[in-house]
Amino acid sequence: MGNVRAGSPATGCGGFSMDAVELLQRLIRFDTTNPPGNELGCQQFIRGLLEGAGLTVGFHAATPDRPNLLARLPGRGEAPPVLWYGHVDVVTTAQQTWTVPPFEGRLQDGMVWGRGALDMKGGVAMMLTAILRAAAAGFRPPGDLVLALVCDEETGGEKGAQFLADTHPGLFAGIRYAVGEFGGCTTMVGGQRFYPIQVAEKQMCGLRATVRGPAGHASIPAPGGTMARLGRFLQRIDARALPVHVTPVARRMLGTMAATIGGLPGLLLRQVLRPATTDLVLRLLGARGRDLFPLLRHTAVPTLLQGGLKYNVIPSEATVVLDGRILPGFAPADLLAEVRAVTGDLADLEVIRFQPGPPATDLAWFPTLAGILRELDPTGTPVPLMLSGATDARFLARLGIQTYGFLPMRLPPDFAFARVIHAADERIPVEALAFGVEALSRLLRHGPPR
Repeated sequence: MGNVRAGSPATGCGGFSMDAVELLQRLIRFDTTNPPGNELGCQQFIRGLLEGAGLTVGFHAATPDRPNLLARLPGRGEAPPVLWYGHVDVVTTAQQTWTVPPFEGRLQDGMVWGRGALDMKGGVAMMLTAILRAAAAGFRPPGDLVLALVCDEETGGEKGAQFLADTHPGLFAGIRYAVGEFGGCTTMVGGQRFYPIQVAEKQMCGLRATVRGPAGHASIPAPGGTMARLGRFLQRIDARALPVHVTPVARRMLGTMAATIGGLPGLLLRQVLRPATTDLVLRLLGARGRDLFPLLRHTAVPTLLQGGLKYNVIPSEATVVLDGRILPGFAPADLLAEVRAVTGDLADLEVIRFQPGPPATDLAWFPTLAGILRELDPTGTPVPLMLSGATDARFLARLGIQTYGFLPMRLPPDFAFARVIHAADERIPVEALAFGVEALSRLLRHGPPR
């Protein structure tokens, strides 16, 4: 299929053509902030591109204004079908100070700027460009390629991937492997470039902590009451990390990194895998250590507070919602026990939401994905990754589909991916976009494992 550049045209919709950069700009200009989503216009635009290229496209929606798009690029029948999927909704820009308009899709300083440039309209643009180029060239992959672009991922996926998995499982018949977010983006550790490919993710587990104390008139202070206990609860959560657990994926990821770096820095990194020295080494690693921190333990982060009904009444109750994330292989009871060990009897804890994550992948497709990255960057090292967040993979796992996070981007060494995603001035380098298009174009030539 040849090399694909960001400037290579994606053709469809009756002769309409654009390169991957322009395609991403167009996607960003659809304000699909969720809530409320408003994905319909964006999905109709994409549908026109795909149908113009000859693909069969359908909408499947829980509500008419928020469709999920399913398209199929027919294969040669030599391999099972494979799924590529992503989402077109984005998080809010409220209370953020941007230096460029977030929905302009500006091309500036060699980057495309705007909400969704990384999460994940950039990835959608990569997938679409690779597919449209293949269709224009008459290329047929070894097996059918099913493309699913969903709504509602950023607020839990109820109308998106969860709706499809629960009500339209037949759309995914015969599919065992999928490519989605997030992985394949470069990270620099010890002066070496690595490409973490997501093969696992943490589980979502929301907790509610209820703090209680005596009520009374606010003109008569009551030291040690509800608000004081709430303060102590929050301080303990902030100051005391939960225990370290080294999962098989984390052990392989950090072990490979340590062996690649070598020398004293590699030896130091390997000590992250020893619970007795984990936190010391993470502190020494600075910003990189903060990125690794949630991969080695459960987390519970306060996000919502509610307390008091009137300004002159001392409240008898206050609640805190904690965004809990559990490592693979553990259960909500494990998180509850660890939070209680930190906070003592300051609050009553309960689970208010739990969504189990997908089982760890079998890594059968990992060599193929890693090989593509080595072809494009012989100096980089692919490693397996466990994502600290959650993706739509948890819903597709119900259908027996294993997801690999594989949206490759070769990023500049000083590009702080984790500090840009969901933040003000979200952006993606044009060269990273081109790298991802080429990687996915090469992936089209490979069928999934049988």
